[in-house]
Amino acid sequence: MEITTTRFGEVLIDDNLIFDFVQPIIGYNHLKKYVLIEHKENSAFKWLQSIEDPSLAFPVTSPAFFNIDYQFEIPTETAEQIDLTSVDSLISLNIVTIPASNPQKATINLLAPIIINAVNKQGMQIILSNSKYPVKYSLFADNTKAE
Repeated sequence: MEITTTRFGEVLIDDNLIFDFVQPIIGYNHLKKYVLIEHKENSAFKWLQSIEDPSLAFPVTSPAFFNIDYQFEIPTETAEQIDLTSVDSLISLNIVTIPASNPQKATINLLAPIIINAVNKQGMQIILSNSKYPVKYSLFADNTKAE
């Protein structure tokens, strides 16, 4: 399938790699279908591109790429919504905010990860309850300051 995006132009994607969000990304309730697009080869970043809105793509990454100690539990009822039965099937990503004026001030949202079941391609964004993780955690600073 070929999609047209404002950021990447026309992109050929595998229909089998389209994720169906059973719960939307916060603030984007009308959008349910996404695909991951490589930022560039071997990059720590990818783009979570909306299939339904060509102008919407979230930069995402895994905290592990930045040596961030990050673990969370997925409540049973949440895992059931995407039929997640094994951690081996879990894809966990976090949205990154990169200021155009100063990319070194990029932050990662640790409070609301995106979880995807790699087996059935269903996903959702969850908000971690009783979490010590912030919405804005610095990727490139000393990581001791969080907003």
